[in-house]
Amino acid sequence: MARWFSSGRLVPVNDIAVDLGTANTLVYVKGEGIVLNEPSVVAVEKSGRRITGIGLEAKRMLGRTPEGIEAVRPLKDGVIADVDVTEMMLRHFLKQVTAKRIFRIKPRVVVGVPSGITELERRAVRSSAMAAGAKAVYMVDEPMAAAIGVGLPVETPTGNMVIDIGGGTTEIAVIALSGIISNTSIRVGGDELDAAIVTFLRKNYNLLIGEPTAEAIKIQIGSAFDQGDEREMEVKGRDLVSGIPKTVTVHSHEIRECVQEPIQAIVEAVRRALEITPPELASDIVDRGIVMTGGGALIRGLDHLLTQETNLPIHVDEEPLTCVVRGAGLILDDLTKYRAVLTT
Repeated sequence: MARWFSSGRLVPVNDIAVDLGTANTLVYVKGEGIVLNEPSVVAVEKSGRRITGIGLEAKRMLGRTPEGIEAVRPLKDGVIADVDVTEMMLRHFLKQVTAKRIFRIKPRVVVGVPSGITELERRAVRSSAMAAGAKAVYMVDEPMAAAIGVGLPVETPTGNMVIDIGGGTTEIAVIALSGIISNTSIRVGGDELDAAIVTFLRKNYNLLIGEPTAEAIKIQIGSAFDQGDEREMEVKGRDLVSGIPKTVTVHSHEIRECVQEPIQAIVEAVRRALEITPPELASDIVDRGIVMTGGGALIRGLDHLLTQETNLPIHVDEEPLTCVVRGAGLILDDLTKYRAVLTT
């Protein structure tokens, strides 16, 4: 997209798509693709609330900050918990994106948001994006953006089902004719799995670990279904009895057992979504299967568990972490075609 100015010079106007996630924020610039993928973490001074680090720099500080500084996640359970910090984080990311580009006109911004958020939370997202320099803000429900990102024909009468498992929320939506026909949203995601691992190690090994260590355990040896590929990992933390650092060896079957509660909550949510799906669309889902996106789709064996529980084929996208921002980018490329899926 480009516009002429009085000087006769053609100046590019790049619109922007944002996946404002609990765990990561991704930014897509029209005509360039995904240009930023950073953790949604901000390090702030406790007294003056001055920002000392944002994104990956701040994530490295989690559990390691001195007394006067805290590393926080301004988005909790898929929604904005701290509007001011979110606004500063979004402004920082958009400034990073626009620093090397000519933006003579403020860009239009499409933001992916959880489908279960309230009108108040939508206003918080909009005000954050406007304060960060947007000319106009459009919002799209994350399951819809994910469906567009994986290439599903959302504008047709055919039923498409998407499971989007993020850091704070899991959303299951049945989509047809550019709308969400039925939607189930629960505030369970990757963060709940991390919390379950922290609790398990504290109770069973008297070992206190931080959030980054729990996430590393989940990624390396976590699983939702026994596939006969058992693993083990050395975990370092602080002994709660002696107060001295120690190392324990944790096995994948232990981690699988300790995350069963949040995993079963996701399975139950999928079942509920299928129960409320209109029968004509349910028949389409039997034929086409279910697409799984989001960081939670990378949990080993989760697709096999859902296949076993639903008797339906589960397809995992090759790049599940970027589905929402890719879909928002496709919407930017053809706003006329996808206008029906947007809210302002």
